[in-house]
Amino acid sequence: MGSKGKMTDYERRRLENIQRNNQMLAALKVHSKLNNLSAASASAKRTSGEIKSYKPGSVKKPKIETPLVLRRSLRARGVPPEASTANGLDDDGVIDKQINKSRTMNSNSVPNVSPRKEGPIRMHDSFCGEDGLENKLSELVKGCSENVLLNGNGLISSDSVDVIEGCKSFKIGKKSWGHVEELELKVENIARVVPGRIMSLRFFPTRDMQMVAVGNKFGDIGFWHVNGKDEDGHGIYLYHPHAGPVSGIVIDPFSVSKMYSSCYEGFIRMMDVEKGVFDMIYHSEYCVYSIALSPHDINSLYFSEGKGGFNKWDVRTGKSSLSCDLHEARINTIDFNSDTENMMATSSTDGTACIWDLRLMKKDKTTPLKIVKHKRAVHSAYFSPSGKFLATTSYDDKVGLTSGANYESTSMVHHYNQTGRWISTFRGIWGWDDSSIYIGNMKRGVDVISVDEGRLVSTLQSDILSAIPCRFDPHPYNVGVLASATSGGQVYIWTQP
Repeated sequence: MGSKGKMTDYERRRLENIQRNNQMLAALKVHSKLNNLSAASASAKRTSGEIKSYKPGSVKKPKIETPLVLRRSLRARGVPPEASTANGLDDDGVIDKQINKSRTMNSNSVPNVSPRKEGPIRMHDSFCGEDGLENKLSELVKGCSENVLLNGNGLISSDSVDVIEGCKSFKIGKKSWGHVEELELKVENIARVVPGRIMSLRFFPTRDMQMVAVGNKFGDIGFWHVNGKDEDGHGIYLYHPHAGPVSGIVIDPFSVSKMYSSCYEGFIRMMDVEKGVFDMIYHSEYCVYSIALSPHDINSLYFSEGKGGFNKWDVRTGKSSLSCDLHEARINTIDFNSDTENMMATSSTDGTACIWDLRLMKKDKTTPLKIVKHKRAVHSAYFSPSGKFLATTSYDDKVGLTSGANYESTSMVHHYNQTGRWISTFRGIWGWDDSSIYIGNMKRGVDVISVDEGRLVSTLQSDILSAIPCRFDPHPYNVGVLASATSGGQVYIWTQP
């Protein structure tokens, strides 16, 4: 207002503009449309399918301030140079500052014992789920373990010998699988199993119970009983047995009550459901990057540690039967040929994937049978179900296909693999035969590469796939059931219509 209480020209024009805008909005009925849209959105949320998720416990987690991280040299900390990768590295070898922060979970419960404790940890003490469900997972796994017979050759499932053969070779017999475009995603097959990025994913090798185990970057391991429900109808059980990123999960196919897991903190633990503990199998000052079981040798555990180190561990004696350096940088995956007993493949950040003969391995120096070279880090190398092919996935935007009687032929298929530091690296995995390779893409889909055509032929997509799938595992017995995991803790189960 002016000094005499009258409006200035500017204030008068401003008032006229406000009145004119209100008249226009009234004529267009904008306010009523916004109200209707808001009501429709609320109704859609009430009627849409609910995505399953882990439930927080009843114990309130104390507030933890983000610690101040002081920069100190490796020499001042007394840490060997190659051990600098033991903590705080993502899949590409880049320091992740988030690992230095306090572990945060959406769950309100915390384990009763530190996962850095050497020795066994009770499953009950590491449970992070809702009260009253501590023993539910053990009951489920024990139920699958009861139906076994013991003979001179070891544990045999009473279902049929074909089940064990399938477990050894991951073959599907005479059935041909070529209908990749028919896989679909349903809302009931989606769950947020753990908080944070999933780095490891594994189906339990059982025919009757469909359950997945996943490990995340915080050291949690989550279990999802896909075709079952607990009291809340979710069937999700969360544990915290590790202090760092879970680098690998493997389950003994002859005794599903025993599951091995490794982490960047250098620990390897075995979840023994019968004893109710996460037992400590091995502890190293270096990071453990990968872990594997051979289908031909159930008494040995194979894992990589530090800068290219490889170890064969006798689970009966608790001692190493072979330790050597195979690569110049970390080994990201270890895999075994189902058809040839002593053939093993490794992938490494040094830009190579190698095929080895276990019989020729020596402590000092071992020469590989075959070297597949990429221009950048190789994040996976997996044999096909028959063992005739080797698929490699590299950060150089290539998926390699190696074949031939002596794996002398290698071809490269272009695939964009630049996931960045916040998403787990892509790893191309085989389906249920030698025809197709499944790998995630940055457009929230699952690309399918045909081996016969040597190119990408199809992409699995869904409107309810809300994140980028990074890690995969095909069900060893149920053809057409594919699990995929994301960096947001979700698991998606693709099935046949």
